[in-house]
Amino acid sequence: MLGFVFPGQGSQEVGMLSEFVQAEPVVQQCFAEADEALGISLSKTIADGPAEELNQTAITQPAILTASVALWRLWTQRSDVRPEVMAGHSLGEFTALVCSDALPFADVVKLVNLRGKLMQKAVPAGEGAVAAILGLDDAQVAECCQGIDGVVAPANFNAPGQIVIVGHTASVDASIEKCQAAGAKRAMKLPVSVPVHCELMAPAAEEFAAALNALDLQMPKVRIVQNVDAEVSETVEALRQRLISQLSQPVLWSKSIERMVSDGMTSAIECGPGKVLGGLIRRIDKSVSVAALDSEASFAKALDGVSA
Repeated sequence: MLGFVFPGQGSQEVGMLSEFVQAEPVVQQCFAEADEALGISLSKTIADGPAEELNQTAITQPAILTASVALWRLWTQRSDVRPEVMAGHSLGEFTALVCSDALPFADVVKLVNLRGKLMQKAVPAGEGAVAAILGLDDAQVAECCQGIDGVVAPANFNAPGQIVIVGHTASVDASIEKCQAAGAKRAMKLPVSVPVHCELMAPAAEEFAAALNALDLQMPKVRIVQNVDAEVSETVEALRQRLISQLSQPVLWSKSIERMVSDGMTSAIECGPGKVLGGLIRRIDKSVSVAALDSEASFAKALDGVSA
């Protein structure tokens, strides 16, 4: 069984997909649709930067969504093979909704732009922090976040021994010290200021819910394993509630991949810029064959893989 996975923030870079943008009308059209939906030249920021602008969460989110959807459209042109299951990491879950025909692309471009603005509004720059903890298990990291003043909590369970924590800056710093004392191989802050997937996002989740509720959400045509509990929603309302909860609840990526494997997934294609998710999947379950679409060479290899 083939699964498609879609990346979240952190996979962006200036110039991403440049070889496709230059050569593929379907990619050019996707970028143009995003520009029109937002009323800004998102495509120019993706192509030329500056990186500081691309890395602003309200720009990063529609940029990665657009790049990922563009690659999905190109895949559907070049191959008749379709995935039987999808999952997206945080923001990537919204890409999965577009690619499974649950929501129109233009609506989701605007939705994730708003999502980014609400996230930054909930925790102003400088007040929040994000850190990666390597070499401790889930329970150890959770324990190192307890008993600390302020808010700090695990946010992304990305792979065994690879967990992201978020919260107030001073609280994250204190938790890093506890993780180091507990034997973490690495405990380092990341260049991200928005502590998404924790209780600090509750105000953003309330406003985001209103925006999502205004859209005509449909049931996906492909099963989507969702971040908050590694489950597949059986109704539109359940799908909607999991999307709203996602902002303030941890991303259970390891469990999501495990669920996809238990349902029969044997190969996964990362549809978006970068190869971050492929690396995580290898750590979670080495039996899954992984491919990427982020360059012509990797795209061709992925096509060969599904036609073999």
